Parts: sequence; C-alpha cells; structure tokens
Amino acid sequence: MIDYRIVENEIYTGKIGSLVSMLEHTRAVTIDEVTNLTQKELDYLVDSSSNSIGALLHHIAAIEFVHQVISFEERDLNESEFMKWKTSLELGDKARSEKKNKPVSYYLHELSEVRENTLKQLKSKHDSWLFEEHKWPNDVPYNNYYLWFHVMEDEINHRGQIRSIKRLLLNDK
Repeated sequence: MIDYRIVENEIYTGKIGSLVSMLEHTRAVTIDEVTNLTQKELDYLVDSSSNSIGALLHHIAAIEFVHQVISFEERDLNESEFMKWKTSLELGDKARSEKKNKPVSYYLHELSEVRENTLKQLKSKHDSWLFEEHKWPNDVPYNNYYLWFHVMEDEINHRGQIRSIKRLLLNDK
C-alpha cells in the first residue's frame, strides 16, 4: 500500500527522514505503475526514436546510482561504473537494442538494489550534509539536497513518460 504522507523517519535525522519519505513514495508509485507489465509491454517502442518502459526504468536506477557516487563518495563514476551504466544513462539507439527481453522483475530488482544502498548511506548522514556545497566542473554550485531532489524529479518525469507509453499501448491493443 502506498503511503500518501511525507513523514519523518526515526531511523534518519529530520530532513533526511523527510527526504527518504519522498524518495520512497516516488518509488512506490513508480513500482505500482509497472508491476503488472509484460515483457512485451516493457519493450514496446512508440516509434524508432523513443525509449521503452524497461529502458526508462533502468535509466531511473542509473541516475540514482550516479547520484550516490557523486554525493556519498564525492567523485565521478570510474571507468567500470561508467561502462556498466552508460547505455542506461544515455538511452537512445543502444538502449533500444540492449535494454529489452527482460521481465519486470529484472527492473524491479535493479531499482531495489540501488535504493537499498541509498537508504543505507543516508542512515549515516545528518541534515547538515544535505546543505554541503560543491561545484560542478563549470564552477556552478550545487548541494546534496539538490542532487537528491533531482533523483526524484528525474524519476517522476520518466514515470510520466511511462504512463504515456502505457496509454499508447492500450490504443494499440
């Protein structure tokens, strides 16, 4: 059952607990949206330049992984991490050919594995960590709070795409 409240969680400090509540709500709605999809539905392409639902789900996991590395380890992806996630981060032609023929359980497992690490790492953080500032290579500042807001923002955006694809699937049946 999806919880429609943003609440603090006693396992985490105040603001981090609220952030976790938002991350978990966002994920619960995404999972609810895709749990019963077939492999054919996960692989469906609206046209030759669109992304499948499966590719979008793997992209959501990839974005969260990247933000773990940036915020928790204060570094960029190493070569092996980049190679593992590159296709899902970039999407496009390669994702259309590689991110298919997998059941929904595969994507749910990937999302769960990445999220498990996020929650584990957030347990060791305090609210002040959210406001720690860093700079992108182009000298633009950001903080950890923004990074995790972006993880939710990206997932919600792609969930909208998933819903649109599902509506088109219904029309094609």
